Amino acid sequence: MSLELLQKEYEALRAKAIKLDLTRGKPAPEQLELSNELLALPGTGDFTAEGATDVRNYGGLQGLAEARKLLSSLLGAPAEQVVLANNASLSLMHDTIIFSLVKGNADSAKPWGKEEEISLLCPVPGYDRHFRICEDYGIEMIPVAMNADGPDMDEVERLVAADASIRGIWCVPKYSNPTGAVYSDAVIERLASMKTAAKDFRIFWDNAYGVHHLTDEKIEIANILERAAAHGNANRPFVFASTSKITFSGAGIGGFAASKENVAWLLARLTPRTIGPDKVNQLRHVRFLKDAAGIAALMEKHRALLAPKFAAVEEIFAAGLTGLKDVSWTKPKGGYFTSLDVPAGCAKRVVSLAKDAGVVLTPAGATHPYGKDEADRTIRIAPSFPKPEDVRAAAEAVVLCVKLACAEKEAGVLEPVGAKA
Repeated sequence: MSLELLQKEYEALRAKAIKLDLTRGKPAPEQLELSNELLALPGTGDFTAEGATDVRNYGGLQGLAEARKLLSSLLGAPAEQVVLANNASLSLMHDTIIFSLVKGNADSAKPWGKEEEISLLCPVPGYDRHFRICEDYGIEMIPVAMNADGPDMDEVERLVAADASIRGIWCVPKYSNPTGAVYSDAVIERLASMKTAAKDFRIFWDNAYGVHHLTDEKIEIANILERAAAHGNANRPFVFASTSKITFSGAGIGGFAASKENVAWLLARLTPRTIGPDKVNQLRHVRFLKDAAGIAALMEKHRALLAPKFAAVEEIFAAGLTGLKDVSWTKPKGGYFTSLDVPAGCAKRVVSLAKDAGVVLTPAGATHPYGKDEADRTIRIAPSFPKPEDVRAAAEAVVLCVKLACAEKEAGVLEPVGAKA
């Protein structure tokens, strides 16, 4: 289709004055309703947990024993190596960074904040909230390429072996945000065994989507805690997960798992911070989810709501974008996102066009440290929250905006878009 015809089609889209949002990976209201039984739990008179623990009172810094058993499968560790906190696991990620800066971790000679330089490796495209933590606290971010099976390990191994200021790496190992990539066993093995110049190097293992399947294939990955321990690096991984996209995003349970030494380190750091987490919430999750089978059954209900939305995006992208030069997108088997790549220099323009047409997308560059995608190619698509018909309408609008931006580039009239996109 010619540039002129695409422009006319785009103006017609703008005239419809639609208002759609594909910015964040939020569960839809229909997904939240799957867990409404939580609102009546644990119930009047049900406030005693294992060991005669009164969940209404202070204490229980590590979390309820039965709740730790319940979530141990998500975290890949025995209950005694699990720490549970409130709501999202992002809070625990933030705290482990802060505690490392102020106190150092279990293997640090001194606090990270007293080192001349501190940096973390950031696979890209990646998760903007990981990047925000680093940016807020002055931790340098070093991008490394993200492949279909995980980060570019040749580059990772080269960097961490040579530079002691590199203290860790962010990882979303399963159905990664935003590409949906799944770390291979070979990549996990290399992360667990690689030589690092920093003795207190940490893998921040954000397994946010461990049970969030979109297909019949229930992908499993190697256990990073077990593999690291096997190579004498038991303290290397900090593992995080939560119930945020399993039950209520605003009232979930965040979890941390690590070696026994790391658990002791975290509990010591948490002692002056809190007298214990929300144990009432933990108990009601135990009553509601019951066990790993209960979690799996609930996630099948989530899949029934989510999978058609992702299928719609794939169908519309395939019909409208196939064959366009330098345009591609991921086909995730789980998680909450699809990653769309457009020709270099076009991502900001696509986002700007979509916004003007009433479709809000995550800002171009959000998938990279400091919001800077040097190639200006990657756009994160989040179809979970809108209604199915709105997902289709938004995906069709995105297709048109991509076509128009590509045509503008081909014609040499691509309008430059600043950091405002």
